[in-house]
Amino acid sequence: MARVVELSYFPIKSCAGTSVTEALVTPAGLAHDRSFMVVSEQGVFRTQRRDPRLALIQPVVGPEGTRLELHAPDTEPLTIEVDTSGARRAVDLFGAPYQGIDQGDPAASWLSDVLRTPSRLVRVPPDHHRVTDGRTPGTSGYADSCALHVVSRATLDLLDRRLAARGAPPVPANRFRTNVVIDGWDDAHTEDRTHRLSIGEAELGYAKPAIRCAVTLVDQESGTRAGPEPLRTLATYRRAAEGGIAFGAKFAVLRPGKVSVGDEVTVTEWGGSEL
Repeated sequence: MARVVELSYFPIKSCAGTSVTEALVTPAGLAHDRSFMVVSEQGVFRTQRRDPRLALIQPVVGPEGTRLELHAPDTEPLTIEVDTSGARRAVDLFGAPYQGIDQGDPAASWLSDVLRTPSRLVRVPPDHHRVTDGRTPGTSGYADSCALHVVSRATLDLLDRRLAARGAPPVPANRFRTNVVIDGWDDAHTEDRTHRLSIGEAELGYAKPAIRCAVTLVDQESGTRAGPEPLRTLATYRRAAEGGIAFGAKFAVLRPGKVSVGDEVTVTEWGGSEL
């Protein structure tokens, strides 16, 4: 029987995540997931691909999402009241134009000091409208694409075995910044074939493979590049037909609702893998 064994959300895109035992799945994914984003002074999104020190920032969202705490090593924490009604500013996410609500100068100064480059913090506006692509369309906040990233324990375990066969140590699962980890499927990459599934009160529809990038090379504890793994090993067996390296799957939300660690995962529609 397949069950959820890990749930995580990432309040600020490319910053550290928060592990929880239960969460609300909204149409845009787990509540508070990627609802904030660090941008340059010109509004271009920052990512661990270029700014690996983002991994050092641990955001904590307060009750009802009205307060945000920012923590980082050797830095005094900062607490801000979240602004959801201020003026919009233009932001750029992978070249696509969106809007963000600037969270003020104290947050900008704090982030600029930690990242060692001028930065500002924006939040998704309440009227944010974004249509994500893939087999099942949906929406999301400032995620790279779809609402939820799902991977199975069998998939992670296979990678560890492949790494060991090459004489490399296992790679921490947090490198993949996954929202939902599922255990109980015998075969690795079963998530590639689950076109519709139910977890707790929520229902998800398969969108597309998760194409991996250089963020997987960043040590999430030190905020530094850590070498060629896992991409070097994944390239030997997980090249996607449309290009890139696939690991895990992206899902859109068909029905919102509460999900919890321990919830049974029921697949209601199977399909073939796109790889």
